[in-house]
This record gives sequence, C-alpha cells and structure tokens, in this order.
Amino acid sequence: MPVKNRFAELQDEITAWRRDFHENPELLFETHRTAGIVAGKLREFGCDEVTEGIGRTGVVGVIRGKASGSGKVIGLRADMDALPINENTGVPYASKTPNAMHACGHDGHTAMLLGAAKYLAETRNFDGTVVVIFQPAEEGGGGAKVMCDDGMMERWGIQEVYGMHNWPGQPLGSFAIRPGPFFAATDTYEVVVTGRGGHAAKPHETIDPVVISAQIVTALQSIASRNADPVSQIVVSVTSFVTSSQAFNVIPPRVTLRGTVRTLSPENRDLAETRISEICTGIATAMNAEATVSYSRNYPVMVNHDEQTDFAVEVAKSVAGDCAEAPLVMGGEDFAFMLNERPGAYILVGNGDTAMVHSPEYNFDDNAIPAGCSWYAEIVERRMPAA
Repeated sequence: MPVKNRFAELQDEITAWRRDFHENPELLFETHRTAGIVAGKLREFGCDEVTEGIGRTGVVGVIRGKASGSGKVIGLRADMDALPINENTGVPYASKTPNAMHACGHDGHTAMLLGAAKYLAETRNFDGTVVVIFQPAEEGGGGAKVMCDDGMMERWGIQEVYGMHNWPGQPLGSFAIRPGPFFAATDTYEVVVTGRGGHAAKPHETIDPVVISAQIVTALQSIASRNADPVSQIVVSVTSFVTSSQAFNVIPPRVTLRGTVRTLSPENRDLAETRISEICTGIATAMNAEATVSYSRNYPVMVNHDEQTDFAVEVAKSVAGDCAEAPLVMGGEDFAFMLNERPGAYILVGNGDTAMVHSPEYNFDDNAIPAGCSWYAEIVERRMPAA
C-alpha cells in the first residue's frame, strides 16, 4: 500500500500544526505549550487515555484497536523540543522566540505522529493497543531516559517501540535504515590544566598551561589514529580551549579544555575514556603541571533490533516502494534509551535537498508529512492486523 489517501487529505491540517510548532519553539523540558497542544489534540481525536507530565513535560496517548485479542502493545515516539539557535530561514512562520528554533525537524516529527494518531483513533483497524509518545528534551536533556525512568514502558505495557527522524539530503519521502548500531554514543569531557602563571616575558619562571594544553590537544588525536582499531568508528574532538587570562602579556595559571567523544561500541567508549585521562594527566605530570579530567557518559549507542528493523523495512517499502541502507551516524539520538528498554527500530525519512539539521537555514519539508504519517500508521496496522 502506498501513502494513505487519508494523509493526503489531512496534509494541510497537519502542516498548519507543524508550522505553529515551528513558530513557537520550546527548549529541552520547557515544552509546556507544545505538550498542551498535543494533549488537547489527542483528547479531541478520542484517544482512550491521555497522560501529561511523563518525563516532566512528556505526553502519552493510548489508542485501543477494534480488538484486543493479540495482547500486543506498540509504542510510537516523536520528539518535541527545539534548539538554541537563531533562525535564518525567512519563512513567514519563522520562530518568534529569540535563540530558539526548530532546527532539527522535531516540529515535523510531532505533527506527523499527531496525524497518525488522528487516523488511528478514527479507524482503529488493528488488534491491540498503540501508545503514542511525545517526548521533550531530546536535544541534550535525555528526555527519553526521563520518560523511561518514570516507568512509561511498564505502566502501559509497551512491548516494541518505533521512532523516526527526517533526513536532509535524502530524497523527499523516501526511507533509510540499518540494523544494529546506528547513531553514536555521545560523551563529553572537561580537562582543567593547572600550571603557574606569570609574565609572558619571563616564561622560564612559569609552568605554562597553554603550551601543555596544546600538546594535549594534539596527543588526543592519537586515540583514533593509534589506539583504536582503524576499521572502527571513533571521534575525539576538542571543541573549546579557554585560558584563565585574556591579556596579551600574561601566561595564565589555568586552561580549560572541553570536547566530545563519539563511538559505536562499548569497547571504544571505554578506550576513549581511559586514554583521555591517561594522556591528559601524563602530559601534565611530565611538564610539572596538574590535569583534572571529568568525563560524562551521555546518550548510549542507538542500536536497532534486527527483527524490528526488518519489519520497519517492509513497512517502508509498502509506503515508498523502497528502503535504502542508511549510513552510520556519529551524531547522537536519545531514542537509544527507549531501544535499551524495549526492542524496536528507528528510521530516517527523506527531507529532500534542504539545509542540514542544526543549521539556522534548516526547515522541515511539509511534503514529507504523508509518507511519515503513513509509515507510523502502517507499523501499527501491519504489526497488529485486525481479523
């Protein structure tokens, strides 16, 4: 079955929802307006249950099929939050909030899942229960983990869970996915190098943390090039180098380095954490300085489950005629927490030739809406077919 006709009929309405979300972006867990609109629409659609405040500002809706004999319960998830970016698209519905923008398409994800929920509540042509999950704080807040920690999976008996992300550069409305590790673990670290400051004209009287930190920055690159298996995926980046003095003629006493680590295996994650500490403290000690390392493990590797990925491919082909193999992504995705709790799969839907996500010029293409809604709905109707 191709794109469902009902979603072509609903496209203008769903587009209006999406553009309203786009015009009124909210960050992290502060998705109060968005969550309120989502909950209101789910009640308007006739969902059997609507619960707010899961994961602080998350919303969960329950839709029961015409029959319940299968006992199956499937979760469908969309994220709601925006990014702290000033928009530069020039569209008439551009963000009205300074330093907040839907630069990753979560407005589109939310609107597509709402569209699917409306259709599923109208038709209920399935045997089982669907749980629609609207999550806050994907962009750095770990909202998926907070919702899981609130007992979401157990409370509604979710057995499988599926999610979707739009993807610029992929043909509009097409799909791509891969089994196994898909999105990387995203860790952060901070290194404080403490030496002895002094006058820049008398460097011999100092222990220069700038020179020491520069050596650390260079040495950290050896983790990927000389410590990790060359065929594995690992990124160690230093993204901030801040001295405790901004004067031209002062050697500062302290430098702070910050960065990120991206890996696709537990082994490389452990390797990176260990080697960052060893390299930083070793170089500092050799130069008579001190390095303090703080390492934070954030989102885990997002791993698609084999059976559910095969099923997601089948559904994607039914909607779009094909489903490509997606590349590995070194960006992070906190849907990983849900996939650690339950088997499931995460798929990409093409956004066409647009600016990349996290860009001030990015905008979700509303023409992807029918394909995305159809995939969500087909996941339910094919996994839990009515008799």
